[in-house]
Order: sequence, then structure tokens, then C-alpha cells
Amino acid sequence: MNPQKLENLIGVPVEKDNSGTRLVASAGETMGEIVGSVQRVSQMIGEISAASTEQSEGIGQVNVAVSELDQMTQQNAALVEQAAAAAQSLQDQAGNLEKLVHTFKVESA
Repeated sequence: MNPQKLENLIGVPVEKDNSGTRLVASAGETMGEIVGSVQRVSQMIGEISAASTEQSEGIGQVNVAVSELDQMTQQNAALVEQAAAAAQSLQDQAGNLEKLVHTFKVESA
């Protein structure tokens, strides 16, 4: 066999081997980048989850405050009704008293 042919026969697999090595190295780098991206996405998901939890707690606090305001409004409405009833009662009593006072006759001095 001719040494040139032998060198060509050996050179082609060596070149292919070097090309394969470069491809494997490139694939390794790409996989490393993918792993890094997945870690960043995972971190973002964790941050979103934490923010959602905080938001949920805030909404819960708002709900409690709204419930308390509703309860106070109902209590105020009941007090207004009681005050109106008391005012009506006082007006009725004043009218009765006025009638009673008119029944008395006072002599002039």
C-alpha cells in the first residue's frame, strides 16, 4: 500500500474524530447553557410563587377589612334606626304633654 494512501486513510478518520470531538464539546456547552436556563426559569417560578403568596395574603387582609367595614355599617344603620325611633317617641311624648298642659286652667292673678 502506498504511504500516501495509508496517510489519507488514517487522516480521514482522525479528521472525523476531531470533528466529532468538537461536536461533542459544542453539545456539552449547549447542554450547560440549557441547564443554566432551566435553573433561571426555576428561580423565576419560585419568585412568582412567593409574589402570588404575598398577593393572596394581601387580598385576605383586604377581605377582613371589608368585612369589618360592613359590620360597622350595619351597626351604624341599627343605631340610626334606634335614634329615629327614640326621636319619634320623644315627639309623641311632647305632643301628649302639650295636650295635658292645655287641660290645666290657670287663673290670672
